[in-house]
Amino acid sequence: MSSVEFVQGALRCHVAPPGAGVNVSDRIRVASRRLGWGYSRTRAAWYADRINISADELRKIEETTGLRYGRQELATVEELIVRADSLLDGPDADFHRPFVAAIRAMARAVYRPGTEE
Repeated sequence: MSSVEFVQGALRCHVAPPGAGVNVSDRIRVASRRLGWGYSRTRAAWYADRINISADELRKIEETTGLRYGRQELATVEELIVRADSLLDGPDADFHRPFVAAIRAMARAVYRPGTEE
């Protein structure tokens, strides 16, 4: 997922969800006020229209929505999997194997792409 797609989805689903306004222009106006961006900048991000997202804008979206950009989520999931695998290398591997399998299944279900934290 590119940063533009992430910002577009966050704007539409979290910053200005469908209940935030009657029509799209109202929702864009709500999003621009919440983020402190200009209307035209917010509109360009809403439609992913020839836009590059700066690091400051991405950080503002993350702070406003509580979401994290996908690459950080991927690193967290990989860290959880490495920790689970380390349990399988110890002396009690046969005891921990079913537990680790359950944690892996849960992590895959919860932290798959497109889910929220």
